Amino acid sequence: MSEMLSLSGVTKTYNAGKPNEVEVLRGVDLTVSKGEIVGLIAPSGAGKSTLLHIAGLLDLPDGGTVQIAGQDMTGLGDRPRTAMRRAGVGFIYQFHHLLPEFTALDNVVLPQLANAVPEAEAAERALNLLNKVGVGKRAQHRPSALSGGEQQRVAFCRALANRPGLLLADEPTGNLDPETSALVFDVLMGLVRDEGLSALIATHNLELAAKMDRVVRLDQGRVVAV
Repeated sequence: MSEMLSLSGVTKTYNAGKPNEVEVLRGVDLTVSKGEIVGLIAPSGAGKSTLLHIAGLLDLPDGGTVQIAGQDMTGLGDRPRTAMRRAGVGFIYQFHHLLPEFTALDNVVLPQLANAVPEAEAAERALNLLNKVGVGKRAQHRPSALSGGEQQRVAFCRALANRPGLLLADEPTGNLDPETSALVFDVLMGLVRDEGLSALIATHNLELAAKMDRVVRLDQGRVVAV
């Protein structure tokens, strides 16, 4: 099975050379195979968000390499990195960050329009995704009219709108109550498997992590198997 994501020797230090220097990542090696869902667990402040941002091309490592779908992204300029991030990577945050002035449908359509997808095709794709996660009937509602669980489901759809090969999620249900979190997480897992994605999902919830194909832990700046 070929690799969708490969991190090799990735390092990251904040405030390098200063008294308050913090070495967050100390040579991270991690792979996610095509179609594999990997859970990432770590205590708060251990650097999992930094790791996800580097994997998702939102931040640059100080050292090491990042490959996505076999393409080495190390050293590339902003334009090719942005193109890969826009077309090949979906990102879900703990807080949905939906655009409040637009409907649920619009929030899923807009990323596709930015990728030059025709509007009618984008709307069809968006509604199909919203139906898959059970909020199709709420497509014309703005985020303020949706529950927290519904808002996060819309955020899932937005992340998958452009058919990325790789999904990265940073505590995607962390701001929901435990019951809603479990239900919404199951929706996410179903959506990821249905779309045939590779995924790296950070969570502090060990019960949720156990539902994934494999779990790794970020420990003292390095990734170790669980």
